[in-house]
Amino acid sequence: MFYYQNPAEGLAIREVNRVVEEAFAEHGRGRVQMPPKLYVTFDHGDFRTMPAYIPSLSLAGVKIVNVHPGNPRIGFPTVMALLIILDPGTGIPVAILNATTLTDLRTGAAGGVAAKYLAPSRTVTLGLVGSGRQAAAQLDAIAAEREVTEIKVWSRNEKNAVSFCRKYSSLDCTVAPLEKVCDCDVLVTSTPSREPVIRDDWIREGTHINAIGADAPGKQELDPGIIQRATVFVDDPAQAVHSGEINVPIAKGLFSPERIEGTLGEVVLGRKKRMSRDEITIFDSTGLAIQDLAVAEIAMKSRERVALRFP
Repeated sequence: MFYYQNPAEGLAIREVNRVVEEAFAEHGRGRVQMPPKLYVTFDHGDFRTMPAYIPSLSLAGVKIVNVHPGNPRIGFPTVMALLIILDPGTGIPVAILNATTLTDLRTGAAGGVAAKYLAPSRTVTLGLVGSGRQAAAQLDAIAAEREVTEIKVWSRNEKNAVSFCRKYSSLDCTVAPLEKVCDCDVLVTSTPSREPVIRDDWIREGTHINAIGADAPGKQELDPGIIQRATVFVDDPAQAVHSGEINVPIAKGLFSPERIEGTLGEVVLGRKKRMSRDEITIFDSTGLAIQDLAVAEIAMKSRERVALRFP
């Protein structure tokens, strides 16, 4: 068995996007095993276990990942993860990966793939609500798929938004009020909010939204009115209903699971798509274990590793 401390080092964004795209395609074909993630809740956060098996890669495993929004105040990432890879033939653990940065990349890649297929045009303006690690991952992945001509950023802490734009000084990146950030072609929300931060009347026709932050029961970032007039795609229906952006509107009777248009896998396969330039589309991302396995498969190639004795 091997331990990989820095498996994300040197990974190309486009390569990550492509393997995640194929993982979604396999999900759309019904060729994966992936039970919905399980949650254990603490006073200040939670952790989830995420098992999956992708036969086409002969790869199985489980990720353990936490979400603690207050961690940055004490110097730790909000999200940290450990991924265990198993041999499907014997069940023997073959690798353990520090999956913290891999989680950033694979979540960003899902947003990049969604923008590739659901953005209203190849050239887009990008609005980022939130300026943390996932906002950066989304920007990198989307920019690998679409030509981003302008970036507008909002954060609860304006200093963080300013720092974010400084990191992307080579691009047209500016800090803007929340309503102005929403005036864009592709909007990314990546906050830990448990109440809507994006108002319905701020979203114009034709906008595509990557709803990333709502990944646990009770979380939501979007006014339910947006969801009611949008075409909603999800990564996985069972997870989205339980803990995605649509979980609160469903619990309140403001949205029905039957109104989900389809999965991102179906979009990748061409079975579902954006129907018009004026359509508002939402990708409700909860994060899938198959994404982690797909990225781990390329991360374990020619990466520095330490041998661990097992059993």
